[in-house]
Amino acid sequence: MKSIYKLIALVCLFSSCQKHLEDLNKNPNGADPSSTNPNLVLSTVLTTTGQQFVSLGFGDAAGIMQHTQADGWTGNHNEYDWSGSNDWTPYYDILRNNKYVYDRSVALGWELQQGVSLVMKSMVFGLITDLYGDIPYSQALKGDQSGSANLFPAYDKQQDVYTGILADLGTANTLLSKAKTAYNSTIDGVDVYYGGNPAKWRKLANSLALRYYMRLSDKLPDIAKAGIEKIVADPATYPIITSAADDALMGFAGASNADSWPSNVNYHADSVNYRVLKMCSSFVKTLVSLNDPRIGVWANKVQIFLHVVDTLPPGTDRIADTTVNGEPRKVRYLSPDVLAAKGLTEADIDQDPNYVGIPPAIVGGPVYNIGPDASQAAHNPHVSWLNSIYMNASGPLLKARLMTATEVHFILAEAALKGWAAGDAATHYNAAIQASFVAWGISGQYAAYIAQPAVAYAGTVEQLITQKWIASWTAATESWFDFRRTGYPALVSGPNAKAPVLPIRLYYMLDERNLNPANIKIAEANLQTTTYSGYGADATNGFSNSAWSRPWISQGTGKPW
Repeated sequence: MKSIYKLIALVCLFSSCQKHLEDLNKNPNGADPSSTNPNLVLSTVLTTTGQQFVSLGFGDAAGIMQHTQADGWTGNHNEYDWSGSNDWTPYYDILRNNKYVYDRSVALGWELQQGVSLVMKSMVFGLITDLYGDIPYSQALKGDQSGSANLFPAYDKQQDVYTGILADLGTANTLLSKAKTAYNSTIDGVDVYYGGNPAKWRKLANSLALRYYMRLSDKLPDIAKAGIEKIVADPATYPIITSAADDALMGFAGASNADSWPSNVNYHADSVNYRVLKMCSSFVKTLVSLNDPRIGVWANKVQIFLHVVDTLPPGTDRIADTTVNGEPRKVRYLSPDVLAAKGLTEADIDQDPNYVGIPPAIVGGPVYNIGPDASQAAHNPHVSWLNSIYMNASGPLLKARLMTATEVHFILAEAALKGWAAGDAATHYNAAIQASFVAWGISGQYAAYIAQPAVAYAGTVEQLITQKWIASWTAATESWFDFRRTGYPALVSGPNAKAPVLPIRLYYMLDERNLNPANIKIAEANLQTTTYSGYGADATNGFSNSAWSRPWISQGTGKPW
């Protein structure tokens, strides 16, 4: 009898300990996944997506597409020196959170959140496959489930990823088709893009579909044509973004470095994040040649411009006050022999009195245009710094631009130029530029700009894509994918770049190559090597996993080089 009591005591003790351990294992301050309101996670999905898009579109992609150049710590930005590995972890982190939003919303029967999460899933997966090629997609985000396939997912072919994205966007269009009052849930308090407006989310879903159909236009032209024409033909069923008021934007709170514009100086006392980025000469010369007033929104004029004067006494190198078009300015007067003593001629410097950019991937960026400071993050008064608004943590123009009316109209203009039923090409081209002027607060200057012969619609893909490149300022990633697809604008790689041509993808990350080698080898084999695939790739990459190897989307197109 005593033994039975001991056994009962042990069982009770074990049960008590087990319950106690389970209680201890619960975080009293944490959220219970089985009961958490998905809106709490949706806010994180939206803000981190906006931050990541800006980080790339204002960062390395802006360097590739020569919107900007860095004059300190130049490797990644100017030269594509990515050491054979690019991390996609932040994007998959977003997708894991987004999957929770979707699954939890399905359990609750919340169709509004389901539709929004499908839009976000499509946007982020679209970015990943655009950047890399074949990616984990159908087996991704299942690491919490049993089975080795979920821990080491296979890579879906890029074509299949695009197909899945377009299917999800079609489902999202249906889920988001109700009036706001017809939903049994809201996202008003967490929706930093649209303030909880399902009609605007629906427009975003269909506008993203236009983006990916155009992405497929060279590879699967019949599918792309049918998809774009279907959307354009039925605006009641497939509303799209047509005005800047419906742009998918995300502002920055500016309360900490984590939620501020990336080049802000509020949380960087030495202002290094702002000072290292300068306008690129490729971009500046294009804007100046077109008398484009947006340059004044995006860049400051040079603090001191250079002026070489043949009649000056030998050895002259002085700074003086002057005026340019009635505006007080400072000028540095130089005699030709001063340049010669530096091993330079007038052809080596830029004497524009207003805007001067740094050429792409040059050696000695800090001292370009005889800048006086050779240190990293130089104080060079002879090149154009970014507009002072980019020193701020937040502001009315400091926004992540995820999808805009400008992009939509350019897509439709290009579709019309192909002969597809997408409206009038010239009308969409003009509307695209006008929407950009509205977005940047200079709508009053549109009429004079579009009236210039060099800007007026000429009916060429080069003109259209070049204007789209200009309008993609701070969102250069999309312009990069257009360049890969069309070869425009015809940018030339700089002398210190890792290859003589611009890259067309990112490297698969090193951790993935180490942890999931069998599947990644299949994905690498699906990349097509090119003449340039050996550039910039280290020995562990071989030639397949190169920034100059072709993913499926560009194979057989002959673009961009």
